[in-house]
Amino acid sequence: MQLDKLRGDRTLNQLFEAILQLQTIEECYQFFDDLATVNELQSLAQRLEVARMLRKKHTYSQIEADTGASTATISRVKRCLNYGTDGYNLVLDRLNK
Repeated sequence: MQLDKLRGDRTLNQLFEAILQLQTIEECYQFFDDLATVNELQSLAQRLEVARMLRKKHTYSQIEADTGASTATISRVKRCLNYGTDGYNLVLDRLNK
């Protein structure tokens, strides 16, 4: 896991605890508007959409056309889906319930 070396870091734990306090989409917009740039948020949202599309067996060219993601980004997300810590699958499974 990439974050293993940061596990236990007080400030990272504080960030995750803060995110867990958010209760509505509007609260998320408020917090993330202060926390991150528009480009950073769009990049994170794009990666999640790439993961969703990969799970649905879309082709790289379909994903690239629909999301604007580079093939490098698509490959990285695919590697995480196949060999990562299952974070994408955890979230996407919960979103589909």
